[in-house]
Amino acid sequence: MSEFLYLGIDGGGTKCRARLRDGEGRLLGEGVGGSANIRLDPDLVWSSILTAARMAVAEGGLSEIDLKRVRAGLGAAGAGQSSAVERLLARPHPFASFQVETDAHTAWLGAFGGRDGAILIVGTGSCGYGFVGDRLIYVGGWGYEISDEGSGAAIGRDLLRRLIWAHDGRIAGTALSNEVWAEFKGDPEVLVDWVGQARPSDYARFAPAVLSHARSRDPLAIALMEEAASGLGRIALRLLDLGAPAICLFGGLSEPLRPWLPPVVRDAIAPPAADAMDGAILLARQADQRM
Repeated sequence: MSEFLYLGIDGGGTKCRARLRDGEGRLLGEGVGGSANIRLDPDLVWSSILTAARMAVAEGGLSEIDLKRVRAGLGAAGAGQSSAVERLLARPHPFASFQVETDAHTAWLGAFGGRDGAILIVGTGSCGYGFVGDRLIYVGGWGYEISDEGSGAAIGRDLLRRLIWAHDGRIAGTALSNEVWAEFKGDPEVLVDWVGQARPSDYARFAPAVLSHARSRDPLAIALMEEAASGLGRIALRLLDLGAPAICLFGGLSEPLRPWLPPVVRDAIAPPAADAMDGAILLARQADQRM
């Protein structure tokens, strides 16, 4: 076995996943941890990363001490914010080396192996990312507050906004709005207090209810799905306009939203060569080659 092991971590807003391979590329183990959005508490993020890493190492029949020979790559939500990366890297870690990039970059590396193409990530957040020639193309991904159209957080945010509309009598209530409104005891003040503490993953947990009710033809759910797909479609079309020859979809909401996308976007979708965890492993290997 090669001296070094390679760990790829796909850090999302809701959970992170890790994959461990040896120097020859053989799979050793995988693990799962909590949220790894590095815009949030770096101690929480490190706890999530190390939980996933230790699980992957243990699955491979290795021990904690083997982390010292792991070259790790992390593709993280929020890593486009340089201050967030600096806060994360200021904490000590047990790895031989540790590289950080955006989750979009590692997803693209996995999908295209460094060749021309673009990816559309649709999970807790959303963004479009890729390369054409040596030119980076980046669309969206600036946080659900102002961006991330079609994401789980945006769907949840828009659903809760419509709860207030229904409460005010601006739109009719539906089975979906009644179900979610009950969680807040039908009280706008309870909802407003919740919003004051909520994180992106909290909003995103309402997305499955929207998907379920859309299958039952709930009018509100259908409107939310159409709005989400329209926002994603605009991101995808911009990627194609910038010269991307194909688009790969990533994220937990990518397949549920795929049928709702415009036909021209669906026609441009291609299967990825590999996933974001293998993209993060490639990130670690690229850094290894520069050493």
